[in-house]
Amino acid sequence: MVDRTTIDHWRSAPRLTAFARFFERTARGESGAPDLAQPKIDLSLLDFDLEAAVFSDTHRRLWGHFDSHYFASIPYRLEEEARVGAAILAFALRAWSRSASPATIYTLGTGTGCLARALATLGNGRIEALCCSPTAANRVSFVAKRGSDHAHFFHGPFFDLTNDRYLSDPELFPFQAGFDVLLEDTTFQMYDRDRIKQLDFVVPRIRPGGILVQVQKLAHEDPDTYEERERQKDELFKTRYFSAGDISKKKDEVLNTMTGLQVDLATTAAALGTFFRYSVVTWNSGNFYTIVSSNSRTATLELVSLMLKPAIPPGYCYERLPVILVDTEAEPLAPELSWRCANTMAPLAPRRQAF
Repeated sequence: MVDRTTIDHWRSAPRLTAFARFFERTARGESGAPDLAQPKIDLSLLDFDLEAAVFSDTHRRLWGHFDSHYFASIPYRLEEEARVGAAILAFALRAWSRSASPATIYTLGTGTGCLARALATLGNGRIEALCCSPTAANRVSFVAKRGSDHAHFFHGPFFDLTNDRYLSDPELFPFQAGFDVLLEDTTFQMYDRDRIKQLDFVVPRIRPGGILVQVQKLAHEDPDTYEERERQKDELFKTRYFSAGDISKKKDEVLNTMTGLQVDLATTAAALGTFFRYSVVTWNSGNFYTIVSSNSRTATLELVSLMLKPAIPPGYCYERLPVILVDTEAEPLAPELSWRCANTMAPLAPRRQAF
């Protein structure tokens, strides 16, 4: 059980203090927007997959101000959102089909909640989706393009979503029994380095057979390696969307402070192993990772098998994916881990030459 001292520490963390103004201005569209070009998905990296394209199209229609900033800041994160979003949608619909009641999804710290809104929209009553943000302007974006009555927004930090809040807030009633999928997106690193306490707060909300998906920016045991990957991100990717001045300003305003709250892959694996029997890295882009964790071997294999292969140029990926972080000797994951094949949209895919 997370104690009051820890909660008070989180409440004074950079996300709610030093970073608050940056996030509010960016979410209002007052600053932080790409000034050279808008991010646009490269469907060729997803093999023109139909499910990913449908998810991406819905997702893009629901963007708020913060989303364009976010997807222009992390190399190929937009393609990863479509890849993971399509997989979570299929996973949630399977959960709905087994229980005959809506699947529940919580996207923790996802800005405008665009992922949650896209999933609720495509679920069409089969998915109840919740997102949270302490930034008021993100709630404005959420309401402006809610997309579905089955999408819900909590205005506040993740640690204010206590058991009492789920029981007393009518907007949260669909989530009293927990979540089939809980996705944490680059949020823990803005509050603290203690991943065990952060996981201890959210893991009890995951239903039996449920999944935790994390998008994390990780430290590296070699500081030079970390910085080289940062230079690649800033100089080869972000310069497509942001001027050099904007990139430097964000680094000074946010990223340098946030680095101190990041942990490395080994620390992440150890924390996840405290709570889960299985944990797998399914995506890597420089210092960014997607990690899937669960106590259910079946659920882990199911979600991973619903993912396309990672949609990223090899030069940005530094891991041989998937990477198993936590496993069991009796029932290991490795023999059955696999990506799904793309359901290619033939009219969009390049024609093969006949020889």
